[in-house]
Amino acid sequence: MMTQHYCEKSKTDPLHRSYHDEEYGFPIKTDDALFERLVLEINQAGLSWTTILKKKNNFRLAYDSFDIAKIAQYDEIQRNRLLKDKGIIRNRLKINAAIHNARSIVVICENFDSFFNWLNSQGMISLQQWVELFRDNFKFTGPEIVREFLVSTGYLPGAHHRNCPIYRTVKSLNPPWVREQFK
Repeated sequence: MMTQHYCEKSKTDPLHRSYHDEEYGFPIKTDDALFERLVLEINQAGLSWTTILKKKNNFRLAYDSFDIAKIAQYDEIQRNRLLKDKGIIRNRLKINAAIHNARSIVVICENFDSFFNWLNSQGMISLQQWVELFRDNFKFTGPEIVREFLVSTGYLPGAHHRNCPIYRTVKSLNPPWVREQFK
């Protein structure tokens, strides 16, 4: 789980600095990029974010650049390929969740035109409401995964503390209901 201490860690760790300064808390507008972040957050469960950042490019290769439509069509052949891929986290539950969640996003897109639109249509709801919404639609999305996904993609505040030089930038880019929640 990342907390406000993440701002401090990024000062001393070059691997985290780029993610902190250019991605963490910044809004994501494309469905495949949102799906990528969801898959990475799911894979981080029980592991360090450092591990995920080191494997990020491997995940992109293994998961067809997080093309939702392609992943929704994965069958046992692709599932087994992922389970054998040493460049990613080879956890059957997490791989199954990625495939299931891609299929769920395809259904969401039939009703909302995009995953992005679906997320934005929720407006200002509580974390608990988000968690329930995610549990109703996705697998492997407990409270911490949902919270971190939402914070890291700009749907909830908390990615940066007020003294962080990135704080104002992230605040200004986020949706109005998130800006209202910044303290």
